Amino acid sequence: MIIVTGGAGFIGSNFILDWVAHTDEPLINLDSLTYAGNPENLSSLSDHPQYRFVQGDIGDAVLWQSLLTHYQPRAVINFAAESHVDRSIHGPAAFIQTNVVGTFAMLESVRSWWSAMPDQQKSAFRLLHVSTDEVYGSLLPADHPFTESTPYAPNSPYSASKAASDHLVRAWHHTYGLPVLTTNCSNNYGPYQFPEKLIPLMIHQALQGKPLPVYGDGANVRDWLYVTDHCEAIRRVLQDGLVGETYNIGGNSERTNLQVVHAICETLDALRPRSDAQGYQALIHFVTDRPGHDRRYAIDAGKIQHTLNWRPSESFESGLKKTITWYLEHTQWTERVVNGAYRAWIDTNYNQRTATS
Repeated sequence: MIIVTGGAGFIGSNFILDWVAHTDEPLINLDSLTYAGNPENLSSLSDHPQYRFVQGDIGDAVLWQSLLTHYQPRAVINFAAESHVDRSIHGPAAFIQTNVVGTFAMLESVRSWWSAMPDQQKSAFRLLHVSTDEVYGSLLPADHPFTESTPYAPNSPYSASKAASDHLVRAWHHTYGLPVLTTNCSNNYGPYQFPEKLIPLMIHQALQGKPLPVYGDGANVRDWLYVTDHCEAIRRVLQDGLVGETYNIGGNSERTNLQVVHAICETLDALRPRSDAQGYQALIHFVTDRPGHDRRYAIDAGKIQHTLNWRPSESFESGLKKTITWYLEHTQWTERVVNGAYRAWIDTNYNQRTATS
């Protein structure tokens, strides 16, 4: 039995679907169902004997005590996080509460329960904390990609809150001996991603015939990782990772934001041409850059490749085509999550920005 936190979100729900497809081990999904948590992502598992959903907050110590005592998990995997940089700029308090205070509460609850275990169970237990490459800050064009020893230099409220959570996890290992693993991943994309992030946002806007807002000059670089590859890497780290170690997980696919948007437009031109015969690139609309926008992220995934024999299976091109195909086949899913609150957010974050071209 394992417990997954934040399993109704984008990466968490993909991980749970992947876990059930590849193992017979039962799983508890603990999620508070914030705006980005969608139980519909896991509707196919509603009656599955391996799966149980529990609605609750990772900061709820009483709930943790009940879950840990009752289920006696061999591992906890922590996906629970507020994760959107733009939202962290507009409202950082929620990011501190979930990513810092929530992680602290989870660590203390798990430590208290773990400390009372028999020695054999204690040594077998793992807490795997899922984090981001954004904690490392920004790279110059010629800089070597981030490694596990790159100093932390977060530049947004989101990345600062995740950096804090990473430090807490590390400290609970070195101070209390809690057997932890940490992963830092590059930009994920794939099915079930909430349409505030770049790729699903562009797909949704394009299909609606609306402007495709690109920050600044569009030259900010990210490394792109297909979500199913990320899920496989996490299973590999949980199975064979060394306690106390950090593993960077990347897709070996650096692209500028503008290159990503062009690739989306070209794929949509082939799969769902516009009725007016114009290409989707005509919808690209440059807007004022966001504050503190990191210029480049890139992951050196050599450690996990060499020590755990993991490599991404999808290229950016193959993963993007799978992603766009999924959204084209699941337009009702997108429409159900794109409610009034979402439209108000898009207006706040994009439509009120000054156009730069």
